[in-house]
Amino acid sequence: MTTILVVGGAGYIGSHMVRELIDKGFEPLVFDSLVTGHADAVPEGRLVVGDLADRGALTRLFSQNQISAVMHFASFIQVGESVGSPLKYYQNNVANTLNLLAAMEEAQVPRLVFSSTAAVYGTPERIPITENSPLKPENPYGHSKLMIEQVLADCDHAWGLKSACLRYFNAAGAHQSGEIGERHNPESHLIPIILQVAAGQREYITINGDDYATPDGTCVRDYVHVSDLASAHTLALVRLLTGSDSMIYNLGNGNGYSITQVIEVCRRVTGHAIPVRCGGRRSGDPATLVASSARIVEELGWKPRYGELEEIVESAWRFFCKNVG
Repeated sequence: MTTILVVGGAGYIGSHMVRELIDKGFEPLVFDSLVTGHADAVPEGRLVVGDLADRGALTRLFSQNQISAVMHFASFIQVGESVGSPLKYYQNNVANTLNLLAAMEEAQVPRLVFSSTAAVYGTPERIPITENSPLKPENPYGHSKLMIEQVLADCDHAWGLKSACLRYFNAAGAHQSGEIGERHNPESHLIPIILQVAAGQREYITINGDDYATPDGTCVRDYVHVSDLASAHTLALVRLLTGSDSMIYNLGNGNGYSITQVIEVCRRVTGHAIPVRCGGRRSGDPATLVASSARIVEELGWKPRYGELEEIVESAWRFFCKNVG
């Protein structure tokens, strides 16, 4: 079987990727520091605990396993934290990724699927955002991801590394089994925070600004189910394994929902009132971020299965009630 190294495979998106790979007949091997990941999210016998900062551990990992490709999810992702602690983000997201790439070059593993982000675009000039939109990140998190995209292009030129950079919009939802889903600590994503209010773990949800140039004044975002993200990664992986050139794709549903709309959907799904308070705007929050994923749909045949926000929230609530609430 084809062994795929999933770096960060104990995290939210990475753990869904592992399930997807198993379902598609691959042999995933997880490398994770468990700083933010969860060992119980990884099927037994597939986890190697280690840190990308440990170059020796990476060398051993590649020498002891016949790895065909790498999928990289091991990044810090909180925009606000990145502004206050930029060195933490450049160390983990950039320097540690350079360690991984050096180990891949040494082991002659020339294929990487990279978890990038819509944050590389900053505040967009036009909606929907395409892959050709200007790249103007506005925080260290977005800068760190764009830096690695450039490094990957340089490695392609220098030693033939072929990569797929997948720029996510808002990942959401949980596995249909209800066994894995979002468990960030602290939680920073909108939908699980709203669900915490529904479950009585928080008193209310704070809307950061209700005076944006959107239909109801609250920010509009594009939510894509985590399992649909995983299926897109598999399509990109298969294309790389069959000799494709490097590629860059947006991953979103192409539908924008305001924060107020998300709260209303969560109220319907959970049956709870979900009290709301309004706070001030957060620095650097664009009014609207909606993706065009036409390129990956056309070129790789990606077909998101969960296009409705209600389906996404239902899966998240099912996981929450089973594992968190």
